[in-house]
Amino acid sequence: MDAESLAIWQNPRMPKRLRKLVPDKNQLALRIVKDSKLSPKSGDLVSKYEPLSSVWEGSDGELLEAMFGFYATIKPEPILDATYNAGRFWKDSRRNVVSMDIDPQYKPMIVGDNREMTGVPSASFGAVIYDPPHVGPQGRDKSKKRFDVDFGATVECGKEQDWNLSYLYPPFLKQAKRVLKPNGLLLAKITDMVNNHKSKWPHCDFMRMAEETGFTVCDLIVKIRSGPMVSTKWKEAHHARKRHCFWIVCRNGDDCERQPTIHRVNGASGTNRPSD
Repeated sequence: MDAESLAIWQNPRMPKRLRKLVPDKNQLALRIVKDSKLSPKSGDLVSKYEPLSSVWEGSDGELLEAMFGFYATIKPEPILDATYNAGRFWKDSRRNVVSMDIDPQYKPMIVGDNREMTGVPSASFGAVIYDPPHVGPQGRDKSKKRFDVDFGATVECGKEQDWNLSYLYPPFLKQAKRVLKPNGLLLAKITDMVNNHKSKWPHCDFMRMAEETGFTVCDLIVKIRSGPMVSTKWKEAHHARKRHCFWIVCRNGDDCERQPTIHRVNGASGTNRPSD
């Protein structure tokens, strides 16, 4: 075992779960790569990661890349985009993305309902992306911003649905958990809404429902858009116009935090983070 690996192994602050992976320090070298290093002064493990802000002002595509690099324990590809639409998240991306959409006009690889995922194999994706409808139908909306296209405002959310869209989440979450590999990521873009003169909080509903389905909710990132949603139908304001949404990070496993990268030299298996 080289000096660096030996020093890390002997450090009393080394996590017990990593010690269990090293039954014999004289036969198995272990190295902690990228995620940590040994402090020359204290001997403590100190972080080397690049921080990810909880408020994001860039594009969704840029944020997805940042989240893959920051949260992934396993390789995120292949990625299932369960609400592909026109695929704007993946503009100029080289990621291996499997597109799914209920609307065939966008020519997704899988035409289907993400609440059923008929024919989609189990435990086959490293990440699932979910960007469900954010507002309900706006009637004969003549706004410059087309809510039916840009926000998926075609799904019922009336009195029978308690004036919100959270009823869409449980069947989707069940399928997402099924098709994700162990420790795979579910990244969901959720926007709160006002309907029937009351504020609705679907991001809270989603996190609660995800936990009930067996996911671990790991983090919440506020994503800022350039301006609030507006409509010519809205004549008077009683609520602040939202110019943010939430990206919710869930893991298909028990660990909230990603597992560190380790390299083991005798051929034994271990936890490895993706290289990207």
